[in-house]
Amino acid sequence: MTRLIAIILALMALTLPAQAQAQTQGPLRIEITEGVIEPLPFAVPSFVAANDNATQIGQNIAEVIAADLEGTGLFRTIQASAYISQITSFTSPVQFSDWKAINAQALVTGQVSADSSGRLVVQFRVYDVFAGQELGNGLQFAGTTDGWRRMAHKVADAVYSRITGESGYFDSRVVFVSETGGKGNRKKSLAIMDYDGANMQLLTDDTSLLLAPRFSPSGDRVLYTSYETGFPRIYLLDVGSARRRVLEDQPGSISFAPRFGPDGNTVVYSLATGGNTDLYRMSLNGTGRVRLTSSPAIDTAPSFSPDGSQIVFESDRSGSQQLYIMPATGGQAKRISFGPGRYGTPVWSPRGDLVAFTKQYRGRFHIGVMRTDGSEERLLTASFLDEGPSWSPNGRVVLFTRETQGTLGASSLYSVDITGRNLKRIHTPFGASDPAWGPLQ
Repeated sequence: MTRLIAIILALMALTLPAQAQAQTQGPLRIEITEGVIEPLPFAVPSFVAANDNATQIGQNIAEVIAADLEGTGLFRTIQASAYISQITSFTSPVQFSDWKAINAQALVTGQVSADSSGRLVVQFRVYDVFAGQELGNGLQFAGTTDGWRRMAHKVADAVYSRITGESGYFDSRVVFVSETGGKGNRKKSLAIMDYDGANMQLLTDDTSLLLAPRFSPSGDRVLYTSYETGFPRIYLLDVGSARRRVLEDQPGSISFAPRFGPDGNTVVYSLATGGNTDLYRMSLNGTGRVRLTSSPAIDTAPSFSPDGSQIVFESDRSGSQQLYIMPATGGQAKRISFGPGRYGTPVWSPRGDLVAFTKQYRGRFHIGVMRTDGSEERLLTASFLDEGPSWSPNGRVVLFTRETQGTLGASSLYSVDITGRNLKRIHTPFGASDPAWGPLQ
């Protein structure tokens, strides 16, 4: 068994409280001790330029691939200064002994060509160095020079998938609330960016308060709540054109906390009217509105299971803020959170096995995960204010908002692995909150 195969077993073990070790017979050895594994050393030399126009792009692509993989916490980049041999031809045989000597376990090579019309072609291969063989077959992506960064993410996704056996998450985007100004006078705009914070664009202006954007399953539309009229209303925005419309506007009521169903044409949300806040479901065209809950409690923050058959939500019907699951058509709800403290903002994992949540306990806020029956609760973070988790497309990483304490405190986006490892900040030009991680493009 090679180390590249062993890392697959390590990732499988990481979906549970990590108390296992991946045993290997070859030189590659992954050890998991309470959620910590040894990162896999890998090398990504600058991609070979097939023509003069591609030299800088080849270097840039290699750097983004390395950053993507190392950012997972599962890989460690070997710096170019340690290389014994160089990759000067995409078609020449690899000198595996030179890469073994610097302990590179995986090697990614590539070639880039760019013509005067802006067309870009990227080819790459992935090698298991100690086995001395290629992992899968080489692939080629074609696009434009303006899209080189996205092509780098696509290569990184393919490399990640071949080494771990899981789908990647690098070629994805995040919609969030961009914040400027101090705590007492914050202006908020809807924004979108690549998963790593690059290519940020504003989708709305900052003239009205807005919050809780949510991507559609296809990534081309966003639901969010706006106070543009003075009261919360749900808006639907087309990402490509930035056109938007009010989705729910019942006289004498307020609507908020929307989320798409897996089919992309159904919305579940909270509607407050007559002193009650209940969950409703309807089609994007505004028809077929169905009331799902009916209680004097506040029922909100609904999220569908991946198959669309169930909904997890938060409610204070038991006297404090807790998590419940019910059929997507309504009916009896089952409580799943029983630990000390209050639970909110639940989000079903795209894998279907976990629910991420915000927990408040003893003056601290946490991002956590639990099984859908409420078992195996794990708190991944702890701070003055952590809230609003959102899942990566492959269910491996959780993105959330962290706000610092004090009058000068600001909101930022952070991510963490579902084991609690690899906590890191996602850098944005301004303050940021309410992230929603979109699907692979």
